Amino acid sequence: MQTIDDLGDLTGKRVLVRSDLNVPLDGATITDDGRIRASLPTLKRLADAGAKVLVTAHLGRPKGTPDPAYTLKPVAERLAELLGSPVLFAGDTVGEEARHISAALTDGQVAVLENVRFNAGETSKDDAERGAFADELASLADVFVSDGFGVVHRKQASVYDVATRLPAAVGGLVQAEVEVLRRLTDTPERPYVVVLGGSKVSDKLGVIDNLLDKADTLLIGGGMVFTFLAAQGHGVGSSLLEADQLEVARGYIKRAAEQGVELVLPTDVVVAPAFSADAPATVVAADAIPDDQMGLDIGPDSAKAFAEHVRGARTVFWNGPMGVFEFPAFANGTRAVAEALTQTDGLSVVGGGDSAAAVRQLGFADEAFGHISTGGGASLEYLEGKTLPGLAILEETS
Repeated sequence: MQTIDDLGDLTGKRVLVRSDLNVPLDGATITDDGRIRASLPTLKRLADAGAKVLVTAHLGRPKGTPDPAYTLKPVAERLAELLGSPVLFAGDTVGEEARHISAALTDGQVAVLENVRFNAGETSKDDAERGAFADELASLADVFVSDGFGVVHRKQASVYDVATRLPAAVGGLVQAEVEVLRRLTDTPERPYVVVLGGSKVSDKLGVIDNLLDKADTLLIGGGMVFTFLAAQGHGVGSSLLEADQLEVARGYIKRAAEQGVELVLPTDVVVAPAFSADAPATVVAADAIPDDQMGLDIGPDSAKAFAEHVRGARTVFWNGPMGVFEFPAFANGTRAVAEALTQTDGLSVVGGGDSAAAVRQLGFADEAFGHISTGGGASLEYLEGKTLPGLAILEETS
């Protein structure tokens, strides 16, 4: 893949940057600006090089038509604050306003185009429709930089097709993400510990399948653990359970034993009679969950054990919270794992998505970890060994 260094002198060039600015909003208020901050180094570098920077990105899942609830205007305003300089905003993506701003940009200026998913061509499965939209995007610029790691697993116009129409390079954020993921899959320092949580086993099947061949220890928490406990014959009360994945879980337990991978499940869990922040919490043994209770976090003994495994690792990959971290009574397991990651003497990687949201909500600084991925889904697909269209096309066009 070409990097920005390979693009030569960018002074006066119009550079279309595909960033990932899909931040959570409460109305017009950004509740976590982590992805905006992660986009800054590439945008600053291009602006400092004298490029005319056009940022394209998506927010949420509008249905291919403009929707005020998903406007990128608040994102552009926050980006201006973080850059410390004005950021222009086009109220459309490839329309008259976008074309005017593209033509009027001066060297070093940054502009944000409106939500790319307001155009049906962005996510179309029809190559011609997607290509036609990519043509319009490409007409706004001279060069394309792919820097939205959270979308490189999507074959979409602003991610895939534009790269075939303009000289294309990978941005610093995507480059860093790929380098970290290669370390996790190709050359991990050992001991290598993988921590998986979240609600469903089915969401992590490919990751477990691939990393069982690479990791030394696999720690399982979150809602998905109850499928593993049930696979061992334990009752799980009213906890989240994927009955159709029981045989799969049994297969992973057996395979881990055969391959010498330590698969660690909680020995205790925090339960409550209802999914509620105010529900009374009780700690019980993992093999003795009452029928009328549901597990909402790993227990204190398990949290301590998980943390010890993490602290003793040279490489750690974590994806998925250990419990319902949004509720204080059920956040301790997630907090213990996060804190242990900050104490690891080696590479610690937080795999994006809910994990990234959790560490920030629990008060941890991004800098306390070796790497926080900006793309949970893209990270998982890479670790599953899948081809990511947004990366593959950059390799083809280099």
